[in-house]
Amino acid sequence: GNGTTTDSLVPVQVPGLTGVTAIAASGNAGYALRWDGTVWAWGYNSLGQLGNGTTTDSLVPVQVPGLTGVTAIAAGDTSGYALRRDGTVRAWGGNFFGQLGNGTTTNSLQPVRVPGLTGVTAIAASGASGYALRRDGTVRAWGYNSHGQLGNGTTTDSLVPVPVTGLTNVRALAGNFLHAYALRGNGTLWAWGNNTQGQLGNGTTTNSSVPVPVSGTTGLVGVTAISAGFVSGYAVRQDGTAWAWGSNFLGQLGNGTTTDSSLPVPVLGLNNVRAISGSDYNGYAMVSD
Repeated sequence: GNGTTTDSLVPVQVPGLTGVTAIAASGNAGYALRWDGTVWAWGYNSLGQLGNGTTTDSLVPVQVPGLTGVTAIAAGDTSGYALRRDGTVRAWGGNFFGQLGNGTTTNSLQPVRVPGLTGVTAIAASGASGYALRRDGTVRAWGYNSHGQLGNGTTTDSLVPVPVTGLTNVRALAGNFLHAYALRGNGTLWAWGNNTQGQLGNGTTTNSSVPVPVSGTTGLVGVTAISAGFVSGYAVRQDGTAWAWGSNFLGQLGNGTTTDSSLPVPVLGLNNVRAISGSDYNGYAMVSD
């Protein structure tokens, strides 16, 4: 987003963006939510993932037209999502698997409403699936479902939102690639979808098309924040410790090994953690002094 196509080994500022309150990233595009409720995007645009009515890439941020009153954003591999103040959701970009949730598989170069969603308080996305948390604490999902990542007990794609089975009192969502997580109000964490490398954190490597508790029957308790890596999961507990599970071939669990773990393990050397984030093969934590 800095007007060039030159890789950078150090952080560079995305020019022209001020008053940013939230950010999101897809495979090849970036998104920013500004304080005035507008959304800006930059990068790759072959499927309309910038939402500006074109398929032309942009090296600098462009406004996603028609979006106002936005309170949260999320990004899948080739699609963008926006939650509006009125509790409705908009989506744009790639739609091969119905990840725009509008009943079609037609890509959209501009935001379209995800029908049937009202009272939404939070959104998330995995590779080609979308997720919405409703005010009543239930979760809806739509799009790609090859590994049960919609959590509705099937592996059938859905072009419209469907309820995630058995989830109530949910407070936060996270998703990446082919799996998703839900944090409940009692501090327990639930997971569903692909589990080939233990990313569901339930002590197995068996996929699940319905939510299962992370860390088996006892659960990973006292959780306050969650994030999803490509095939790993991350959580912060009330005591300020960070925990990770799943794929670890590059050390992304931060426990001093490169051995996968199908159960949560503590991330070494971290205390007073306030926020956590997972990317494809890295983990990040914000700590307070």
